[in-house]
Amino acid sequence: MEAVLTSNREKNYATLIHLSALTKYFIPFGNYILPIVLWGSKKDSSEFIDYNGKNVLNFQLSMLLYSLVLLIVSIPTLLFSIFNNVSFNEIENGNFLLEKLSNGNVTGIVVVALVAVGLFCFMKIAEFFLIIYGAIKTNEGEYFNYPLTINFLK
Repeated sequence: MEAVLTSNREKNYATLIHLSALTKYFIPFGNYILPIVLWGSKKDSSEFIDYNGKNVLNFQLSMLLYSLVLLIVSIPTLLFSIFNNVSFNEIENGNFLLEKLSNGNVTGIVVVALVAVGLFCFMKIAEFFLIIYGAIKTNEGEYFNYPLTINFLK
């Protein structure tokens, strides 16, 4: 999108809102709490800050939803495929061998689960870089839209 005429203070504050989503690596749920606090304190004073705050929160909520869907798909299917090939008696007796999980026993459901795990890892790496990219674009005064974002807040 195009750059808008905003003050440096608004650009810096909006950039801080984007970067505050990275606090999830240090504070549990920091990617929701800090952006909400920062956005809520200045959303009425600037349209640019309001737009970016909503955008960051929509992106974080979308990533949460996508992560939950991928985890709901991958974890049960991996557990099902493992316990389908190994009985509980073998696990209790300590006879759990990975040899039974050979290429012949790997089914399509395992492939689906592994693809879901791979997508989850890719999504988390892309999320990190998109937050940085969004902060850079916002600091330049542009209205940045994250890709594949569901608009929960309008």
